[in-house]
Amino acid sequence: MPPLPIDHDHRHATKGDRGAGDRPARSESAVTQGSVSPVFPTVREVLALVPVRHGAPRLVAGDAGLDRPVRWVHVAEVPDIATLLGGGELVLTTGIGLPADDAGLRAFIGDLADVGVSGLVVELGRRYVSGVPRVMAAAAERRGLPLVELRRATPFVRITEAVHALIVDAQLTELRATEEIHQRFTELSVEGAEPAEVVRQAAELAGCPVVLENLSRQVLAYDPAGESAELLLDGWEQHSRRIRPAGRTAYDPDSGWLVTTVGARGQDWGRLLLRWPAVAELTTRGPAPTQGEAHPDPVETAAAADRTDGNPADGGPSPHRSPGTGATPPTRLTILIERAASTLALGRLIRRDAEGLERQIHRTLLTALIDHSRPVDEVALRAKALGVTLDRRHLVGVVVRHRADDPAESGGPGPDAGPEAGPARLRDLAEAVGQALREAKLTALTSAVDDQAVGALLALPDPAAEEKALAAFAAALRRVRLDADPARPPAPRSARPADPAARTVAVGAVRAADPASRPRPAGPAVIVAAGSGVGSLREARRSLVEARQIAEAARRDRRDLPYFRLPHVGLAGLLHLLRDEPRLQTFVERELGGLLAYDAQHPREQLLGTLRAYLEQGRNKSAAAAAAHLSRPAFYERLARIGRILDVDLDSVDQCLSLHVALLALDAVRTP
Repeated sequence: MPPLPIDHDHRHATKGDRGAGDRPARSESAVTQGSVSPVFPTVREVLALVPVRHGAPRLVAGDAGLDRPVRWVHVAEVPDIATLLGGGELVLTTGIGLPADDAGLRAFIGDLADVGVSGLVVELGRRYVSGVPRVMAAAAERRGLPLVELRRATPFVRITEAVHALIVDAQLTELRATEEIHQRFTELSVEGAEPAEVVRQAAELAGCPVVLENLSRQVLAYDPAGESAELLLDGWEQHSRRIRPAGRTAYDPDSGWLVTTVGARGQDWGRLLLRWPAVAELTTRGPAPTQGEAHPDPVETAAAADRTDGNPADGGPSPHRSPGTGATPPTRLTILIERAASTLALGRLIRRDAEGLERQIHRTLLTALIDHSRPVDEVALRAKALGVTLDRRHLVGVVVRHRADDPAESGGPGPDAGPEAGPARLRDLAEAVGQALREAKLTALTSAVDDQAVGALLALPDPAAEEKALAAFAAALRRVRLDADPARPPAPRSARPADPAARTVAVGAVRAADPASRPRPAGPAVIVAAGSGVGSLREARRSLVEARQIAEAARRDRRDLPYFRLPHVGLAGLLHLLRDEPRLQTFVERELGGLLAYDAQHPREQLLGTLRAYLEQGRNKSAAAAAAHLSRPAFYERLARIGRILDVDLDSVDQCLSLHVALLALDAVRTP
């Protein structure tokens, strides 16, 4: 290949020059700059150093290896030096001890390439005058080993001093960056930061896009690090299924994503992914031209062209792919993503409370029943001290929640109401529930159970009073919430409207006397859900958990019922309320993961739709083929392929039932 000139700057290097000229892009902390670079410099960066430029370097062969890291610089004048090297060295030589025959030169280059050296630099003038032998250049090009000529005599000590100083400086930068990572995420853990904030901080520290997903490859939080969010998340599920790192924390070089599993106490619930290097890094990496250069460095230009791999429409790399250089992320990135994952896992375990003492005790006791964190006898004793007798009572778990998580969607404060709108709305709901219990003359433990719902454990004298008590509570809650609305004057209780635009619309509100004057309600703004009644405090957890699940599932049900019970939500509702459960997501992946991965690789076929049509048509192949708009032979062939991919018998009722439930669960997971 024809030689490529690197630079014609003949300035001499001194110790005073080395600070500015020898450390391009490494003079400050990589973390504070929002970017992370490897510890070791690349061959390209070494060739940009002032002492090397003083030697008028010229790249003769191996431009594909310019991005190899340089672990050390070694000076050698003997042909069998390869046995003394460990890989990653940049070898400097004058060539006086190299073999004189072509076979010996080929063997010398082959030995260096086999041991994994980063490159070979030959100073001309002592052994080779006009240039290195062609056979030497051809062997280096064939092995992808960068071979550089120094056309002017250069003290090797200045080169080794500059490179080693660069490496030490980068290692100190690595240590400072690692310390900052630990400090930053420790603060986030103590503050109980939300997942979105943890992801944002990780992206800021890394300077790379970061995505948090659940086990079903649904994005929970992300930060594009200044890039296009639309491009980053376009077709995310299919792209994510192609990312298969080997290990709990590992780098997938095919996709360019560093991945770690997120979870605590043996329960994994998601993955945190960081794309390295970022797209912007691919287009800006490398030293800038020195003063006086009128054109970009040809070597840098050629290597940048080699690294471009992606969208031909914009000339840049694909937002989902790595540059394919074979490099691995620096250690600090692995530390960063693991610390971020630990912070996310810890944050999921933390629940903060700012309620009054009595309400805190109510919440403590309800939480103890749900989490089994306290003995049942202790809960009963403390509840009795609060005036709530739970022994020898019929217990019913009740959960009341807003249908919409966003206050603006349920007629509450708009987006400009500030961060306190959500907690204030929850406090209003908790007070309304407490007042409704008092009006209905019911005894119960009551408190907020999460950021959107208020729970109550009703203590009834006998099972026969269950339905009557629930109806009385729902009616009382409706009255309390309507009476609390200052924007509407009181109306007769038999004719109070259910206006969905008002924040205080309750379950079971009666339509207005003039229905034509108001739009038809899309559904009640508040949901009341009740679990199955139980006869002992030890079973109360089942009723409370069931009520919370029913309340979550009923959000999709627009019927105006006084209260919801388990029969009202059905299988689809049950799966919807369990959509965040890692075990359900694991079940979906176990049943349909192979088919989803196949569809990700073959987007034009979409066999999942074929399976859905087959199951929804009651396994009637003719009807399913018509519903899928396929000929019967084509439809039968697709079914056979699905059976092979999933290793199932589609004529088996039991296996088809399992697949149908998995499909319903997949729909629930994908539905916000």
